[in-house]
Amino acid sequence: MSDLLAMIQETRDPNPASLAKVLGRSVDEIEGELQTLKDNGSLLGWVPLVHPSKTDGDQVRAVIEVKISPEREGGFDRLAHRISKFEEVEACHLMSGAYDLLVIVRGKNLHTVASFVSERLATIEGVLSTATHFLLRPYKEHGHLLGKDGDNSEKPAVSA
Repeated sequence: MSDLLAMIQETRDPNPASLAKVLGRSVDEIEGELQTLKDNGSLLGWVPLVHPSKTDGDQVRAVIEVKISPEREGGFDRLAHRISKFEEVEACHLMSGAYDLLVIVRGKNLHTVASFVSERLATIEGVLSTATHFLLRPYKEHGHLLGKDGDNSEKPAVSA
């Protein structure tokens, strides 16, 4: 892995000038390498990390365990790619263990996620079973803590 690729995975500032300064290289060199990384598919982009409780929209996320039947040609790939194309799907991973795919889904509310699973995901030929787990509260996302240790702003302080 290039030093630039390693650096941008950890940086909060994807500005080429800042990256050039830290890496001791020219801005043109950094911009060229970033373009090469984009062109060859290594760098897909930057995604901002937004604290879920600080946004206007209330959305529900769920983790879905999916058991699928592997196909003779291609194994799990065709079904995994098909499931990944749904707009509701944020991520889809092939897993080892009790289930085959781990699918992360986002929806407006519990009902929309449940409807997606029962009407669209579970009905795909080759899907043997699903188990849905709704995410209730995040504590850490992409290496960032979302609250302080012991912080529980939902409960008032106890006074004597």
